[in-house]
Amino acid sequence: CETVMSNATYTSCSCDHLTHFGALLVSSVYERILTIISYLGSGISSIFLGVTLLTYSAFEKLRRDYPSKILINLSVALLGLNMLFLVNSWLASFNSNAICITVAAFQHYFFLATFTWMGLGAINMYLALVKVFNSYVPSYILKFCALGWGLPLLVVSLVLAIDINSYGTGLSREILQESTAFCWLKNDVTFYVTVVSFVTLVMICNISVFVVVLVQIRKMRVNKPSSSRKGFLHDLRVVASLTFLLGLTWILTFVAWGPAKTPLLYLFSLLNSLQGFFIFLFYCLMKDTVRKQWRIHFCCGRFRQTEYSDWSRSVTLGAKAKGGLKVSSPSMNSETTSERKISDTSNSGTSHNGVFLTQHRKQ
Repeated sequence: CETVMSNATYTSCSCDHLTHFGALLVSSVYERILTIISYLGSGISSIFLGVTLLTYSAFEKLRRDYPSKILINLSVALLGLNMLFLVNSWLASFNSNAICITVAAFQHYFFLATFTWMGLGAINMYLALVKVFNSYVPSYILKFCALGWGLPLLVVSLVLAIDINSYGTGLSREILQESTAFCWLKNDVTFYVTVVSFVTLVMICNISVFVVVLVQIRKMRVNKPSSSRKGFLHDLRVVASLTFLLGLTWILTFVAWGPAKTPLLYLFSLLNSLQGFFIFLFYCLMKDTVRKQWRIHFCCGRFRQTEYSDWSRSVTLGAKAKGGLKVSSPSMNSETTSERKISDTSNSGTSHNGVFLTQHRKQ
């Protein structure tokens, strides 16, 4: 952040990046480091978000369920946010008010879309965990898409209609020529109404769902106590993956005050700029079904996996143990529904398949 005007009564500062949206002021040294962290993290996240989108788009089996479709939309929104963040300062350096307003509006749109899809992911998770989707919901994903992309569009359109000059840069025309200029919301009222309040509402929703999931995990462990290290690590993956999926790391921006402000800001910038990387880590690299598709289509030699290798191996093992195949009844399946919502025990590498990644579309 830089000082724009200072007199005996007040000092006016303007910030040139989205690391903490100008709400928190730090020294120039820390500011530069935070900016570097944000740019590097956003670049890394953009790459891995692209890989995630290509993976889910290429393999139809990975996007059959509702949560996977929500994950794809979240990745698109987050990729758009990161890409605009990376080119924002460069576009602002052209000293064009029209370009800056356009960039700021799109930055605002993808920011709101990212949080909307994180909130919709939490809602879907809650419905799958608590409501169990006993009834068919027509055009379920279509309704989510209308809300996930339509609500941010409505907010940005209203801002443009009411006061188009709410977008732009807070820096003067002379300072705007510097490469550190940034296009964003420059109206404080608009910022707090459409950004701070929006993020706060989504965080309240996501934290509530997060607590519900933790309670369910606790109940499962009480009913089926297990001191194994594997079970503990699996639960840890659930918590970690939910934290990044629901954007809970944004809570740090609300508590980064006082003596702990600087280290919390570093942690905030690092974790949030790398959100796309962590999505790839938990929902691609550590997900068994994704790794299986990679091995089927991209690996060769002994690393290659055939389409029916897992099924053949299960049949062989079942025949050896039981002398034949055993077909589970619907009643037997219903007894384990709650547990499968939290964790798919057959997929030790997936963080919370039942909660977010194994809820199938009812047709």
